[in-house]
Amino acid sequence: MINTNPPEVAALGTCNIDFIMKVPRFSGADDEVDVEEIKISLGGSASNFAIGLSRTGVDVGIIARIGDDSYGEFAKLKLEEERIITDRLLKIPGSTGMTFIAVDDDDGERSIYTSMNANAKFKLEKKDIDYIRGSRLLHVTGMYKEVVEEAIKHANHISLNPGTVLSSYGIDDLKDIIQKADVLFLNKKEVSILTGKGFHEGANDLVDMGVPMVVVTCGKQGARLYTRDEVIYSPTSRVETLDTTGAGDVFAAGFISGYIKNKELNKCLQRGNQLACNCVTNLGAVNIHHSDLEH
Repeated sequence: MINTNPPEVAALGTCNIDFIMKVPRFSGADDEVDVEEIKISLGGSASNFAIGLSRTGVDVGIIARIGDDSYGEFAKLKLEEERIITDRLLKIPGSTGMTFIAVDDDDGERSIYTSMNANAKFKLEKKDIDYIRGSRLLHVTGMYKEVVEEAIKHANHISLNPGTVLSSYGIDDLKDIIQKADVLFLNKKEVSILTGKGFHEGANDLVDMGVPMVVVTCGKQGARLYTRDEVIYSPTSRVETLDTTGAGDVFAAGFISGYIKNKELNKCLQRGNQLACNCVTNLGAVNIHHSDLEH
């Protein structure tokens, strides 16, 4: 969908094609495992977040790069079907990013191999910056440090989901980025990678650094929101987990959908958990029935 006006929320990050394989177990070296089911789906952290947010009725656009191949065309069409504004989803020469995901049949855990392709060639352009300036909130996820540093200079409000790769830089190297975030999304493992501490102590350290809200997702143990004044815990519903791919992105979409509507913070957490629970009962992050996400 093309729109001459910036959206309410701009999602900056990766856009991939996911090849999701349901397997009875993960393979080892010189091992062979039969694939029980395979699905090709749109993926990537920015795509997952944007689709989750759009399905809650929020105006959202994506800032990402795709290849000039059939997969790039598939990604663009899928995003437009989901009412995502795609004028900053740019095709560049080469292949669209691809992720190969083996999903364990027992608990939905994953083994992931990624080929960044067009994502690795992302360069922030003037029109991207104008887009960010015109948006109410910029959500950054799965993007390179240099791009993030430049993009957040122009944002009115920032939600940041650094993921494992960006978190691995450590808290000292990411200090300038982290301190500009209004909302910081991390899972328990990422808190440890980023801060070198347990998730509770690490999250409090991030708040002490000046982050107004640190949201830590804990899988089946729900999610916690840390602020200077309180820690809010929100349990998750018990569901049969098929695939955890994109659950963190969809959680962030649910939280932000409440946040920009000025909902109470506990309601934002509950919305994030709700969308994440719906996500893990399906193969792939975006293969969710719209009725599951009605608001």
